[in-house]
Amino acid sequence: MPTTLRVRFHELDPYGHVNHAVYLTYLEVARIDHLAARGIDLLELAGRTGAQLVVAGIEVDELAAAVAGDELTVTCTLQERRRASARFVQEIHREASVLVRARVRTAMIDAAGRAVALPEELVTAMEGPVAR
Repeated sequence: MPTTLRVRFHELDPYGHVNHAVYLTYLEVARIDHLAARGIDLLELAGRTGAQLVVAGIEVDELAAAVAGDELTVTCTLQERRRASARFVQEIHREASVLVRARVRTAMIDAAGRAVALPEELVTAMEGPVAR
């Protein structure tokens, strides 16, 4: 399930393009939406289990610029899941054009920052269909 966002004026750099750091926010919003559509609320999960899904690494390729008023679609696809981590591939599109492609490595950590296994409910949600 893609996330749709509209570029706002305050997200632009001095050249009128979306600031590169803003793309990270767009990607995060789409990852949270991706999990929410599958029944996972990351804040609720963290409060209940003490475990947090955090970004451990990110690689972003900016292929073209977005500008004020653009309507963007952000996709999120689970690429790989391991015991305590998951990798996602994400893209930001303007109509049929891919503007940004990213590879995001996430890790599940406890309150002390140590890696812990992904909770089974998160694994099931990550690999399952969108909740109805």
